[in-house]
Amino acid sequence: MDNKKKVVLAFSGGLDTSFCVKYLSEDLGYEVHTAIANTGGFTPEELAIIEDKAYRLGAKSHTTLDVTGDYYNKSIKYMVAGNVLRNGTYPISVSSERIFQAMATIEYAKSIGADAIAHGSTGAGNDQVRFDLTFQILAPEIEIITPTRDMTLTREYEIDYLKKHGYEADFKKMEYSINKGLWGTSIGGRETLHSEQTLPESAYPSQITEKGEEHITISFEKGEISAVNGKKYTDKIAAIRKVEELGSKFGIGRDMHIGDTIIGIKGRVGFEAAGPILIIAAHKMLEKHTLTKWQQYWKDQIGTWYGMFLHEAQYLEPVMRDMEAFLESSQTNVTGTVEIILRPYGYTLVGVDSPYDLMKTDFGEYGEVNKAWSADDVKGFTKILGNQMKIFYNVQKRNAKPDNDK
Repeated sequence: MDNKKKVVLAFSGGLDTSFCVKYLSEDLGYEVHTAIANTGGFTPEELAIIEDKAYRLGAKSHTTLDVTGDYYNKSIKYMVAGNVLRNGTYPISVSSERIFQAMATIEYAKSIGADAIAHGSTGAGNDQVRFDLTFQILAPEIEIITPTRDMTLTREYEIDYLKKHGYEADFKKMEYSINKGLWGTSIGGRETLHSEQTLPESAYPSQITEKGEEHITISFEKGEISAVNGKKYTDKIAAIRKVEELGSKFGIGRDMHIGDTIIGIKGRVGFEAAGPILIIAAHKMLEKHTLTKWQQYWKDQIGTWYGMFLHEAQYLEPVMRDMEAFLESSQTNVTGTVEIILRPYGYTLVGVDSPYDLMKTDFGEYGEVNKAWSADDVKGFTKILGNQMKIFYNVQKRNAKPDNDK
């Protein structure tokens, strides 16, 4: 028994990783140590249930790695600064957290002298690349084992295997693959495999409990959330959870994301992310009032690029630190409060109050009156502005052939 090789399994308590515990220990003969890297999606009670599952499945040890703080400071705050929504829809909830889970898990594996590290990703998704690439970069000497991918397993096979090996569970709940994190929850199931279908109401972990309207405010200091409904938060994670609590009871932030996967096929997943959607919407509106047009323009480019690289497992690429430096610099004046009206399945951005509001100026009021220039100034400006286009059309006219020369 003492000569068994030691493997650390990135464990979530779901079907794939539950199968992996049994298979690695009973079929491959490994000493299995499970680790869950919590990115803020689990309560203490849920973590206790996951730990119990691990031991009932035969794990030698189990540990919880809390990476919520790192996840916020090294990823979420930059996704907010960049207003990152993949394809204008998805706040890349799972995509962004996987890298931090992988980094924490491989560091734990090294700390206990593991011979191998394992994950339960399938061969048809993005997570296999995120885990593999991170493990290879940070610990190339440690073997990677991926039973679900290598054996091309179906959910039905895994359920049958666990039943035959005496593991009892509510397999009905495992029909949907649910990944919870601080920055949103993704939901995969049979409906997400078909372009013409959508998830039923019951598939969403949060259910709608409010029918009317509610006014809320979200405040920011230098681009980071600082208060909700006037209550200040030094703990940014608690502030995000508060916005999630307020929005999820209205069913806000639910959608279906369709996008291009790392491996080149189209992917489809449902999600709910009331907190991220409301925070990004409020932040973007505040930026419209406090940033110059060229700051907004380049932020849009950098934000889209940053989100793409984060989604495609490139977090450890050094250029990401360069992008983060730009994003952080851009937030100097992004301070103020945004009012939002919440209602079932939707919201309305009401307005902004900020000391850096570029609309509050002595230069003029749009569409009403000019204060810092004269009518003649505008006439001269417009004449010079048009010179390049005037030259172009003058040359075109000069070189145009008469109709009878055709």
